Amino acid sequence: LMVWLRRCTHYLFIVVVAVNSTLLTINTGDYIFYTDWAWTSYTVFSIGNILMISVGATYYLTFTGVPGTASYYGLIMTVYTWVAKGAWFALGYPYDFIVTPVWAPSCFLLDLAYWATKKNKHSLILMGGVLVGMSFPLFNMINLLTVADPLETAFKYPRPTLPPYMVPIEPQVGKFYNSPVALGAGAGSVLAVTFTALGCKLNTWTYRWMA
Repeated sequence: LMVWLRRCTHYLFIVVVAVNSTLLTINTGDYIFYTDWAWTSYTVFSIGNILMISVGATYYLTFTGVPGTASYYGLIMTVYTWVAKGAWFALGYPYDFIVTPVWAPSCFLLDLAYWATKKNKHSLILMGGVLVGMSFPLFNMINLLTVADPLETAFKYPRPTLPPYMVPIEPQVGKFYNSPVALGAGAGSVLAVTFTALGCKLNTWTYRWMA
């Protein structure tokens, strides 16, 4: 009974994290509509995605103790996101709006850190966390490179429901010219260590609660 209860708790965690991750990823595409805020949104959403990757993949990885599980989690997230964005596409959004999911490479790095350090959790947290935090904004840049011109898209598909403080006034071209990738990677590399530690801690709490 306890084995099944523990397994059910494990899968419940995965479903909750996976669903929330997918919702976050769907919204990542929205920065193409915020012409003045594109880089700000890009950085914020990158960190949001880093949170879901680090916590979910690390929890899953340490629960099974098998290197490769984080990559499997990344695959699940990619498929979930494609299905969800397919629904948006069916509703008539432009094809460019379907932003490429880029979870997998960062998950590969988590697996690599776990495997290379012989399943050392502290190394996973420190090295894996930094690798995810620094790599994800870089991979996420694919999202900006593959979408159509943001200004053109914003005017072609207006969003009248935007709150006043998000409505474009004039292009703030130079505001984030110092690279949102570097900003996201800098913040991400620090925060992802905490996020990864939380993923490990969730695993510990799950076992203690089930014991």
